[in-house]
Amino acid sequence: MIYLDNGATSFPKPESVYVAMDHCMRNYCANPGRAGHKLALQAGRGIHRTRELVCKLFNIENPMRVIFTSNATDSLNLGIKGFLSKGDHVITTSMEHNSVIRPIKALEKYGVTNTVVQCEKDGTLNINNLERSIRHNTKMIVMTHASNVTGTLMPIEEVGMIAKSRNIIFLVDAAQSAGIYQIDVQKMNIDMLAMPGHKGLLGPQGTGILYVREGLNIRHLKEGGTGSKSESLIQPDIAPDKYESGTNNTCGIVGLGAGIEFLLEVGLEKIRNHEKKLTQYMIDGLKKIDRVKIYGPVNCEKQGAVVSMNLEGLDCSELGYILDRDFNIGVRTGLHCAPLAHKTIGTLEEGTVRLSMGYFNTKEDIDKAVDAIKKISEQLDK
Repeated sequence: MIYLDNGATSFPKPESVYVAMDHCMRNYCANPGRAGHKLALQAGRGIHRTRELVCKLFNIENPMRVIFTSNATDSLNLGIKGFLSKGDHVITTSMEHNSVIRPIKALEKYGVTNTVVQCEKDGTLNINNLERSIRHNTKMIVMTHASNVTGTLMPIEEVGMIAKSRNIIFLVDAAQSAGIYQIDVQKMNIDMLAMPGHKGLLGPQGTGILYVREGLNIRHLKEGGTGSKSESLIQPDIAPDKYESGTNNTCGIVGLGAGIEFLLEVGLEKIRNHEKKLTQYMIDGLKKIDRVKIYGPVNCEKQGAVVSMNLEGLDCSELGYILDRDFNIGVRTGLHCAPLAHKTIGTLEEGTVRLSMGYFNTKEDIDKAVDAIKKISEQLDK
Protein backbone atom coordinates (compact mmCIF):
# COMPACT_ATOMS: atom_id res chain seq x y z
CA MET A 1 0.00 0.00 0.00
CA ILE A 2 0.94 3.61 -0.57
CA TYR A 3 0.35 4.88 2.95
CA LEU A 4 -0.74 8.51 3.14
CA ASP A 5 -2.32 8.52 6.58
CA ASN A 6 0.67 9.56 8.66
CA GLY A 7 -1.39 12.27 10.32
CA ALA A 8 -3.25 9.49 12.13
CA THR A 9 -0.30 7.18 12.78
CA SER A 10 3.11 7.15 11.14
CA PHE A 11 3.87 3.99 9.19
CA PRO A 12 6.20 2.27 8.73
CA LYS A 13 8.48 2.80 11.72
CA PRO A 14 12.27 2.81 11.59
CA GLU A 15 13.66 -0.72 11.79
CA SER A 16 15.35 0.19 15.05
CA VAL A 17 11.94 0.66 16.70
CA TYR A 18 10.87 -2.89 15.86
CA VAL A 19 14.22 -4.27 17.03
CA ALA A 20 14.17 -2.34 20.32
CA MET A 21 10.62 -3.40 21.17
CA ASP A 22 11.23 -7.03 20.30
CA HIS A 23 14.46 -7.09 22.33
CA CYS A 24 12.73 -5.53 25.32
CA MET A 25 9.75 -7.89 25.20
CA ARG A 26 11.94 -10.97 24.89
CA ASN A 27 14.73 -10.04 27.29
CA TYR A 28 13.83 -7.59 30.04
CA CYS A 29 10.17 -6.57 29.97
CA ALA A 30 9.72 -6.92 33.73
CA ASN A 31 7.83 -4.40 35.88
CA PRO A 32 9.83 -1.14 36.11
CA GLY A 33 10.16 0.49 39.51
CA ARG A 34 8.43 -2.37 41.30
CA ALA A 35 11.31 -4.68 42.20
CA GLY A 36 15.06 -4.68 42.77
CA HIS A 37 16.01 -7.58 40.52
CA LYS A 38 18.05 -7.16 37.35
CA LEU A 39 15.24 -7.27 34.83
CA ALA A 40 13.07 -4.75 36.67
CA LEU A 41 16.05 -2.41 36.97
CA GLN A 42 16.82 -2.77 33.26
CA ALA A 43 13.21 -2.01 32.39
CA GLY A 44 13.35 1.08 34.59
CA ARG A 45 16.54 2.22 32.90
CA GLY A 46 14.92 1.78 29.49
CA ILE A 47 12.05 4.05 30.47
CA HIS A 48 14.34 6.65 32.01
CA ARG A 49 16.52 6.67 28.90
CA THR A 50 13.46 7.60 26.83
CA ARG A 51 12.69 10.44 29.27
CA GLU A 52 16.21 11.75 28.66
CA LEU A 53 15.79 11.51 24.88
CA VAL A 54 12.54 13.48 25.12
CA CYS A 55 14.41 16.14 27.08
CA LYS A 56 17.10 16.33 24.42
CA LEU A 57 14.56 16.73 21.62
CA PHE A 58 12.53 19.50 23.27
CA ASN A 59 15.15 21.23 25.45
CA ILE A 60 13.60 20.05 28.70
CA GLU A 61 15.90 20.37 31.69
CA ASN A 62 14.50 17.77 34.09
CA PRO A 63 13.57 14.24 32.89
CA MET A 64 11.22 13.91 35.86
CA ARG A 65 8.95 16.51 34.25
CA VAL A 66 8.30 14.12 31.35
CA ILE A 67 5.11 12.17 32.04
CA PHE A 68 4.27 9.10 29.99
CA THR A 69 0.63 8.63 29.01
CA SER A 70 -1.35 6.44 26.61
CA ASN A 71 -1.61 9.00 23.79
CA ALA A 72 -1.96 12.74 23.11
CA THR A 73 -5.63 12.67 24.14
CA ASP A 74 -4.63 11.33 27.53
CA SER A 75 -1.94 14.01 27.81
CA LEU A 76 -4.32 16.84 26.89
CA ASN A 77 -6.96 15.67 29.34
CA LEU A 78 -4.38 15.58 32.11
CA GLY A 79 -3.02 19.02 31.23
CA ILE A 80 -6.43 20.69 30.85
CA LYS A 81 -8.41 19.00 33.63
CA GLY A 82 -5.44 18.80 35.94
CA PHE A 83 -4.97 22.57 35.92
CA LEU A 84 -8.27 24.40 35.41
CA SER A 85 -10.67 25.03 38.30
CA LYS A 86 -14.07 26.63 38.90
CA GLY A 87 -14.01 30.31 37.97
CA ASP A 88 -11.13 29.94 35.50
CA HIS A 89 -11.28 31.04 31.86
CA VAL A 90 -9.47 29.18 29.06
CA ILE A 91 -8.79 30.27 25.49
CA THR A 92 -8.47 27.97 22.49
CA THR A 93 -8.97 28.22 18.70
CA SER A 94 -11.47 27.04 16.13
CA MET A 95 -8.87 24.73 14.53
CA GLU A 96 -8.55 22.35 17.46
CA HIS A 97 -8.97 18.59 17.56
CA ASN A 98 -11.74 17.19 19.76
CA SER A 99 -9.00 16.10 22.17
CA VAL A 100 -8.74 19.79 23.10
CA ILE A 101 -12.33 20.95 22.60
CA ARG A 102 -14.12 18.11 24.40
CA PRO A 103 -12.16 18.31 27.69
CA ILE A 104 -12.69 22.08 27.70
CA LYS A 105 -16.43 21.75 27.00
CA ALA A 106 -16.70 19.07 29.70
CA LEU A 107 -15.37 21.55 32.25
CA GLU A 108 -18.23 24.00 31.61
CA LYS A 109 -20.45 22.12 34.04
CA TYR A 110 -17.79 22.61 36.72
CA GLY A 111 -17.72 26.38 36.29
CA VAL A 112 -14.85 26.79 33.82
CA THR A 113 -15.59 29.22 30.98
CA ASN A 114 -13.97 29.26 27.56
CA THR A 115 -13.44 31.37 24.46
CA VAL A 116 -12.90 29.75 21.07
CA VAL A 117 -11.02 32.24 18.88
CA GLN A 118 -12.29 32.07 15.31
CA CYS A 119 -9.54 31.40 12.76
CA GLU A 120 -9.44 32.49 9.12
CA LYS A 121 -10.84 30.43 6.24
CA ASP A 122 -7.43 28.83 5.62
CA GLY A 123 -7.07 27.94 9.30
CA THR A 124 -4.60 30.70 10.19
CA LEU A 125 -4.87 32.54 13.49
CA ASN A 126 -5.02 36.31 13.87
CA ILE A 127 -3.02 36.67 17.03
CA ASN A 128 -4.69 40.01 17.82
CA ASN A 129 -8.04 38.25 18.11
CA LEU A 130 -6.53 35.84 20.61
CA GLU A 131 -5.01 38.65 22.64
CA ARG A 132 -8.33 40.49 22.73
CA SER A 133 -9.96 37.37 24.22
CA ILE A 134 -7.84 37.48 27.39
CA ARG A 135 -9.86 38.25 30.53
CA HIS A 136 -8.89 38.97 34.11
CA ASN A 137 -9.53 35.32 35.00
CA THR A 138 -7.87 33.74 31.95
CA LYS A 139 -5.65 31.01 33.36
CA MET A 140 -4.74 28.98 30.29
CA ILE A 141 -4.30 29.11 26.51
CA VAL A 142 -4.51 25.75 24.73
CA MET A 143 -3.80 25.45 21.03
CA THR A 144 -2.50 23.15 18.36
CA HIS A 145 0.88 23.70 16.73
CA ALA A 146 -0.29 22.32 13.38
CA SER A 147 -3.87 21.57 12.35
CA ASN A 148 -4.65 17.93 11.77
CA VAL A 149 -7.16 18.96 9.07
CA THR A 150 -5.25 21.52 6.98
CA GLY A 151 -1.74 21.35 8.44
CA THR A 152 -1.94 25.09 9.15
CA LEU A 153 0.98 26.14 11.36
CA MET A 154 0.11 28.26 14.38
CA PRO A 155 2.30 31.05 15.84
CA ILE A 156 3.06 29.24 19.08
CA GLU A 157 6.22 31.19 19.85
CA GLU A 158 4.36 34.51 19.64
CA VAL A 159 1.46 33.14 21.70
CA GLY A 160 3.96 31.84 24.25
CA MET A 161 5.36 35.33 24.67
CA ILE A 162 1.87 36.77 25.21
CA ALA A 163 1.00 34.03 27.71
CA LYS A 164 4.17 34.60 29.69
CA SER A 165 3.70 38.39 29.79
CA ARG A 166 0.18 37.92 31.14
CA ASN A 167 1.05 35.10 33.56
CA ILE A 168 -1.15 32.61 31.66
CA ILE A 169 -0.31 28.91 31.38
CA PHE A 170 0.38 27.84 27.79
CA LEU A 171 -0.42 24.27 26.72
CA VAL A 172 0.56 23.23 23.19
CA ASP A 173 -0.91 20.27 21.33
CA ALA A 174 2.03 19.02 19.25
CA ALA A 175 0.27 15.96 17.84
CA GLN A 176 1.06 16.92 14.24
CA SER A 177 4.40 18.65 14.80
CA ALA A 178 6.47 16.80 17.41
CA GLY A 179 9.36 15.05 15.72
CA ILE A 180 9.08 17.22 12.59
CA TYR A 181 9.34 20.86 13.69
CA GLN A 182 11.83 22.26 16.17
CA ILE A 183 10.09 22.80 19.52
CA ASP A 184 12.10 24.42 22.32
CA VAL A 185 9.93 24.60 25.44
CA GLN A 186 12.25 27.15 27.05
CA LYS A 187 12.54 29.51 24.08
CA MET A 188 8.84 29.22 23.20
CA ASN A 189 7.62 29.68 26.78
CA ILE A 190 5.64 26.44 26.68
CA ASP A 191 4.40 25.42 30.13
CA MET A 192 2.91 22.12 29.00
CA LEU A 193 3.52 20.16 25.81
CA ALA A 194 1.26 17.26 24.82
CA MET A 195 2.03 14.77 22.08
CA PRO A 196 1.51 11.17 20.93
CA GLY A 197 4.37 8.76 20.54
CA HIS A 198 2.94 7.11 17.44
CA LYS A 199 2.99 9.96 14.92
CA GLY A 200 6.00 12.16 14.16
CA LEU A 201 8.03 10.64 17.00
CA LEU A 202 7.87 7.33 15.09
CA GLY A 203 7.07 5.22 18.15
CA PRO A 204 4.27 2.68 18.67
CA GLN A 205 0.62 3.31 19.45
CA GLY A 206 -0.32 3.39 23.12
CA THR A 207 2.39 5.91 23.98
CA GLY A 208 2.05 9.60 24.75
CA ILE A 209 3.91 12.38 26.54
CA LEU A 210 2.98 15.36 28.65
CA TYR A 211 5.75 17.76 29.61
CA VAL A 212 4.92 19.91 32.63
CA ARG A 213 7.41 22.65 33.41
CA GLU A 214 9.25 22.81 36.70
CA GLY A 215 7.24 24.52 39.42
CA LEU A 216 3.86 23.91 37.80
CA ASN A 217 1.80 21.52 39.91
CA ILE A 218 -1.27 20.02 38.25
CA ARG A 219 -3.80 17.62 39.74
CA HIS A 220 -3.49 13.93 38.95
CA LEU A 221 -6.51 12.20 37.42
CA LYS A 222 -5.94 8.72 38.82
CA GLU A 223 -4.50 7.08 41.91
CA GLY A 224 -2.80 3.75 42.36
CA GLY A 225 0.48 1.94 42.62
CA THR A 226 3.57 3.96 41.76
CA GLY A 227 6.35 1.86 43.25
CA SER A 228 7.21 4.83 45.47
CA LYS A 229 6.03 5.69 49.00
CA SER A 230 4.02 2.49 49.07
CA GLU A 231 3.51 2.83 52.83
CA SER A 232 1.20 5.81 52.23
CA LEU A 233 -2.50 5.52 51.37
CA ILE A 234 -2.27 8.92 49.69
CA GLN A 235 -0.96 9.43 46.15
CA PRO A 236 2.69 10.59 46.25
CA ASP A 237 3.28 14.20 45.28
CA ILE A 238 6.44 13.63 43.25
CA ALA A 239 6.71 13.78 39.47
CA PRO A 240 6.39 11.73 37.38
CA ASP A 241 5.10 9.09 39.86
CA LYS A 242 2.12 11.25 40.80
CA TYR A 243 0.76 10.95 37.27
CA GLU A 244 1.90 7.46 36.24
CA SER A 245 -0.04 5.11 38.50
CA GLY A 246 0.02 1.52 37.29
CA THR A 247 2.48 -0.37 35.16
CA ASN A 248 4.06 1.59 32.34
CA ASN A 249 3.94 0.45 28.73
CA THR A 250 7.58 -0.56 28.99
CA CYS A 251 8.24 -2.01 25.54
CA GLY A 252 6.19 0.79 23.95
CA ILE A 253 8.19 3.48 25.74
CA VAL A 254 11.44 1.73 24.81
CA GLY A 255 10.24 1.69 21.18
CA LEU A 256 9.38 5.38 21.46
CA GLY A 257 12.92 6.01 22.65
CA ALA A 258 14.27 4.23 19.58
CA GLY A 259 12.03 6.40 17.38
CA ILE A 260 13.32 9.60 18.99
CA GLU A 261 16.90 8.37 18.69
CA PHE A 262 16.30 7.87 14.97
CA LEU A 263 15.02 11.46 14.70
CA LEU A 264 18.05 12.82 16.50
CA GLU A 265 20.41 10.85 14.27
CA VAL A 266 18.74 11.86 10.99
CA GLY A 267 18.05 15.43 12.13
CA LEU A 268 14.72 17.24 12.26
CA GLU A 269 15.75 19.66 9.52
CA LYS A 270 16.26 16.83 7.04
CA ILE A 271 12.95 15.23 8.01
CA ARG A 272 11.07 18.53 7.82
CA ASN A 273 12.57 19.49 4.46
CA HIS A 274 11.69 16.10 2.99
CA GLU A 275 8.09 16.39 4.14
CA LYS A 276 7.86 20.01 2.94
CA LYS A 277 9.02 19.02 -0.55
CA LEU A 278 6.48 16.20 -0.72
CA THR A 279 3.72 18.49 0.51
CA GLN A 280 4.37 21.14 -2.12
CA TYR A 281 4.77 18.45 -4.77
CA MET A 282 1.37 17.05 -3.79
CA ILE A 283 -0.24 20.50 -3.80
CA ASP A 284 1.22 21.38 -7.22
CA GLY A 285 0.02 18.08 -8.66
CA LEU A 286 -3.50 18.32 -7.29
CA LYS A 287 -3.88 21.91 -8.53
CA LYS A 288 -3.68 20.63 -12.11
CA ILE A 289 -6.68 18.33 -11.72
CA ASP A 290 -10.15 19.51 -12.66
CA ARG A 291 -12.74 19.27 -9.87
CA VAL A 292 -10.12 19.29 -7.09
CA LYS A 293 -10.50 21.81 -4.28
CA ILE A 294 -7.66 22.10 -1.75
CA TYR A 295 -8.18 23.60 1.71
CA GLY A 296 -5.82 25.44 4.04
CA PRO A 297 -2.84 27.68 3.25
CA VAL A 298 -1.91 25.59 0.16
CA ASN A 299 1.71 26.46 0.84
CA CYS A 300 4.29 24.09 2.34
CA GLU A 301 5.90 26.99 4.23
CA LYS A 302 2.68 27.63 6.13
CA GLN A 303 1.45 24.09 6.72
CA GLY A 304 2.64 20.70 7.85
CA ALA A 305 2.63 17.58 5.68
CA VAL A 306 -1.16 17.43 5.57
CA VAL A 307 -3.23 18.16 2.45
CA SER A 308 -7.02 18.23 2.69
CA MET A 309 -8.99 18.17 -0.55
CA ASN A 310 -12.28 17.22 -2.16
CA LEU A 311 -13.24 16.14 -5.64
CA GLU A 312 -16.31 17.98 -6.88
CA GLY A 313 -19.13 15.57 -7.62
CA LEU A 314 -17.86 12.74 -5.42
CA ASP A 315 -18.35 12.21 -1.69
CA CYS A 316 -15.07 12.23 0.21
CA SER A 317 -15.75 8.79 1.71
CA GLU A 318 -16.39 7.40 -1.76
CA LEU A 319 -13.12 8.87 -3.03
CA GLY A 320 -11.22 7.35 -0.13
CA TYR A 321 -12.88 3.98 -0.77
CA ILE A 322 -11.95 4.02 -4.47
CA LEU A 323 -8.36 5.01 -3.71
CA ASP A 324 -8.09 2.07 -1.32
CA ARG A 325 -9.94 -0.51 -3.42
CA ASP A 326 -8.66 0.29 -6.90
CA PHE A 327 -5.29 1.94 -6.28
CA ASN A 328 -4.13 0.51 -2.94
CA ILE A 329 -3.68 4.01 -1.50
CA GLY A 330 -4.54 4.63 2.16
CA VAL A 331 -5.94 8.07 3.09
CA ARG A 332 -8.25 9.50 5.77
CA THR A 333 -11.75 10.76 5.02
CA GLY A 334 -14.45 12.55 6.98
CA LEU A 335 -14.22 15.12 9.77
CA HIS A 336 -10.94 13.91 11.31
CA CYS A 337 -12.30 14.41 14.86
CA ALA A 338 -12.16 18.19 14.37
CA PRO A 339 -15.64 19.57 13.57
CA LEU A 340 -14.81 23.18 14.50
CA ALA A 341 -11.88 23.12 12.08
CA HIS A 342 -14.17 21.88 9.31
CA LYS A 343 -16.71 24.55 10.16
CA THR A 344 -13.89 27.11 9.89
CA ILE A 345 -12.81 26.00 6.41
CA GLY A 346 -16.39 25.36 5.24
CA THR A 347 -16.43 21.57 5.03
CA LEU A 348 -18.51 20.59 8.06
CA GLU A 349 -21.20 18.99 5.91
CA GLU A 350 -19.01 16.97 3.56
CA GLY A 351 -15.67 16.53 5.35
CA THR A 352 -12.47 16.15 3.34
CA VAL A 353 -10.01 13.62 2.00
CA ARG A 354 -6.80 14.03 3.95
CA LEU A 355 -3.48 12.94 2.48
CA SER A 356 -0.71 13.10 5.07
CA MET A 357 2.89 12.41 4.20
CA GLY A 358 5.70 11.02 6.34
CA TYR A 359 9.46 10.70 6.20
CA PHE A 360 9.28 7.31 4.48
CA ASN A 361 7.07 8.47 1.62
CA THR A 362 8.61 9.23 -1.76
CA LYS A 363 7.87 11.41 -4.78
CA GLU A 364 6.79 8.25 -6.57
CA ASP A 365 4.10 7.75 -3.91
CA ILE A 366 2.83 11.27 -4.57
CA ASP A 367 2.89 10.75 -8.33
CA LYS A 368 0.76 7.63 -7.99
CA ALA A 369 -1.71 9.30 -5.65
CA VAL A 370 -2.11 12.36 -7.87
CA ASP A 371 -2.44 10.17 -10.95
CA ALA A 372 -5.10 8.07 -9.23
CA ILE A 373 -7.14 11.14 -8.28
CA LYS A 374 -6.77 12.45 -11.82
CA LYS A 375 -8.10 9.18 -13.27
CA ILE A 376 -11.05 9.21 -10.87
CA SER A 377 -11.78 12.83 -11.84
CA GLU A 378 -11.69 11.95 -15.53
CA GLN A 379 -14.15 9.10 -14.98
CA LEU A 380 -16.61 11.56 -13.44
CA ASP A 381 -16.59 13.54 -16.69
CA LYS A 382 -17.60 10.54 -18.80
